[in-house]
Amino acid sequence: MMRYENMILERRGRISIVTINRPEKMNAFDEELFLKLESITSEIKTSLPRAVVITGAGDKSFSAGFDVHPDNPMVKRLIDAASGNDPEPAKEIISAIRRSVDAFVSIPVPLIAAINGTAYGGGAELAVRCDMRVMEPDAVICFSETRLGLMPDWGGGTTLTGLIGQSRAADLILTARKVSADEAYAMGLANRISVKGNALNEAVALAERIALNGPRAVRSSLSLIRQNSNITSSESLKLESLLAAELIFSGECFYGVGAFLEKRDPIFPDV
Repeated sequence: MMRYENMILERRGRISIVTINRPEKMNAFDEELFLKLESITSEIKTSLPRAVVITGAGDKSFSAGFDVHPDNPMVKRLIDAASGNDPEPAKEIISAIRRSVDAFVSIPVPLIAAINGTAYGGGAELAVRCDMRVMEPDAVICFSETRLGLMPDWGGGTTLTGLIGQSRAADLILTARKVSADEAYAMGLANRISVKGNALNEAVALAERIALNGPRAVRSSLSLIRQNSNITSSESLKLESLLAAELIFSGECFYGVGAFLEKRDPIFPDV
């Protein structure tokens, strides 16, 4: 286990678990925590697990997003930008946030958000930028930025639109209303609703189920899924054929097909 001051990285076999560890601040991100996310991302990439789960410490919040407390130096720079005529400080802060979040969601293995409480603002954005989401039955997702006179800027607005469609994304972002776990599941925003107090365990179980499959096959499939919304249907079909051919050439299928013919569970080597 690697413990930073406000973030914890744990390795459980073939799974990595990242815990945002500021429960007294509803796991909100300040400048230091964005830097910690970058450091943990680099650490994960040095020895890739087969899946990553991210959650929040405590039982109240996954993450409240950006810490708007006056003690946060980023807040002062934003206030200065808003009160002056120079937009550059705001652009720099948004760029720094996006660098951290983009790096994390570029980890080339499945990312699963275990939403153990409220996910507000940037916390909701971070959750939707993961590949899958498991929610507690009383958890809430809220794209609250417009309530503050802001808008999504962690990449979540674009991702949400691709995930649930333009009309539903407009509903959630423009009203800044709270979305229950049941509604999130019904609209395809949540993949699972756990039993109470068990979102992390169910997210880990989902990750472990993924880890049983061919790691190259999972990464190639995930690469196609992640790129699909950014390319045309024709380009996606071509990419699928290319990735499938490269996967066969890797020889990973010998482990899976061999196990199938021998009527046993496959054991795939790490890559």
